Amino acid sequence: MAEQVFYWQALNRALDAEMAVDDSVVVLGEDVGLYGGSYRVTEGLHAKYGEWRLRDMPISEGSFTGLGVGAAMVGLRPVVEIMTINFALLALDAIINMAAKIPFMSGGQFSMPLVVRMPGGVAKQLAAQHSQRLEQTLMNVPGLRIAVPATPQDAYWQLRQAINSDEPIVLLEHELLYFSKGELDESRQAPPMHRAQVCRQGGDLTIVTYSRMCDLALQAATQLAETGIEAEVIDLRSLRPIDWDSCVVSLEKTHRLLIVEEDSGFSGAGAEIAAGLAERCFLIMDAPPRRVAGRELPIAYNAALEAASIPRVTDVVSAAQQLCNP
Repeated sequence: MAEQVFYWQALNRALDAEMAVDDSVVVLGEDVGLYGGSYRVTEGLHAKYGEWRLRDMPISEGSFTGLGVGAAMVGLRPVVEIMTINFALLALDAIINMAAKIPFMSGGQFSMPLVVRMPGGVAKQLAAQHSQRLEQTLMNVPGLRIAVPATPQDAYWQLRQAINSDEPIVLLEHELLYFSKGELDESRQAPPMHRAQVCRQGGDLTIVTYSRMCDLALQAATQLAETGIEAEVIDLRSLRPIDWDSCVVSLEKTHRLLIVEEDSGFSGAGAEIAAGLAERCFLIMDAPPRRVAGRELPIAYNAALEAASIPRVTDVVSAAQQLCNP
């Protein structure tokens, strides 16, 4: 039965469910034990499973992410929580040079059942060094898989699927989603982890997006419908791999593509999406793909400047109208 829960609660339940059935699932990170996690994701789990399975780590992201890689190589299923994606810059050697490459370099002798969870994105006045979106950095790494759950239901499904995978998977969780509410039905069968979802049907244009921008795209689609433009909204749910087939099916119907991302546009996820779909759908498009993305600058601390530096609903509505009425 479905119930309304916070995003963090869905992640908490996913961890609890997997830790209950598999003793090899361990959680490593800063404040994940006694404190219960910076965003409450591990709340109550330390009391239930003990300090051996929820290990509070020192402030050394490179060290404990590397520890997670080693633990995965010898039979554990570590879930590494990096307190914010901004600190993941210190762990990129372990993620990119180790986790992503060891299965290939060992000729398949070592699997890598490692999950790395990272909250990120522009939150509320965290300034330039704590508001980064590094999906484009991780997307460029063969060997990694990247999930971007936008709802509590997907957070629950995709974390459980990631823990059960034998490949290294990064879960990118937007900081402003943790205390958003949505439906969770733990009994529902999960779709494939990397399959996109059509969140809203429409015939005039396709909006492809992910993570927190999915909610903005849906709000924009509602406003567009009042002006006679029916937008189809696709939540990618995954950035590596990308579910191209679902996007192509939508474009065969709408013939127009709008990509919405919070990250800055240059060389970002949206650029890859635009290029990939242009290669696949060039002859059926009635207009060039269009992108709505963050501005090309570090995020300001000032609230008004911060809000102006990333897409807003009005930006999505305006871009869609220009795309449909050139």
